[in-house]
Amino acid sequence: MREQLPPVPELDGSLLEQFEERGYLVLPGFIPSGSLESLEREVDLWVDSGLRQRSIDACREPEVYGTPDMVEIQLAAHGELAVHPPLLALLSEVMGPSFVFHHLHCDRRPPGAPGKAWHHDYEQIPQRGRDRVMVHALHYLRGLRPEMGGLAVLPGSHREVAEKTARAHLGTRRLPSEALIDDLPAGSTVVLHSALFHARRSAPGATGGPRYMIDASYCQTGTRWPPVKPYWRHVLATARELGLDRGRWPDLFDERHFSEYAG
Repeated sequence: MREQLPPVPELDGSLLEQFEERGYLVLPGFIPSGSLESLEREVDLWVDSGLRQRSIDACREPEVYGTPDMVEIQLAAHGELAVHPPLLALLSEVMGPSFVFHHLHCDRRPPGAPGKAWHHDYEQIPQRGRDRVMVHALHYLRGLRPEMGGLAVLPGSHREVAEKTARAHLGTRRLPSEALIDDLPAGSTVVLHSALFHARRSAPGATGGPRYMIDASYCQTGTRWPPVKPYWRHVLATARELGLDRGRWPDLFDERHFSEYAG
């Protein structure tokens, strides 16, 4: 029998209904405060050492750069966050007991950095249905404040079947039915259904300090998901070598749940 994971006190029936109806959950202070300093140091290392840029280059020109020497999940605190027991318990409520890790990204964006136009991140080629759930967990290490810029989401849009860029022509403009998330304490997490349209708002001229974010994604099993990195097998193999599934989640880093990388 699989070991019982810690309960998720934030997630009750009403919040599950909210996720299904609106397509997102806001979990203030979800990351343990004792982990935030280590996570922030690792993001600084990833950005300042050039590791982040090398990972981007390896995606853009894999034939030139090959597989990076290090991937994000090898950073100790990042690896722990990817398998944070309350997060996995939450995902098992949202997606059922069997799901697979898709990717992990991190970044540190300076004050006033550009936003990102309306889009969704549901990986499906072509976009044809929403029978299986894909989730993005957006971890904001220093929280969110208006002077950092905010995360705008379009509630209910995860039920549409649309291309990722179907609303990109709108830029980051405000939409009548949107919800804006821009006031969260340090260590907060926003869990999105990956098909939910969202936009990153900038705060031009802001002096609120950098925005630290770690983006981790997971997929319900039962179909083969397109990977987003040419070295995706290396990422999963690294997680298996590190034993990050703790023996509790046999599907979490299993290659069989993915199709071939299509570029």
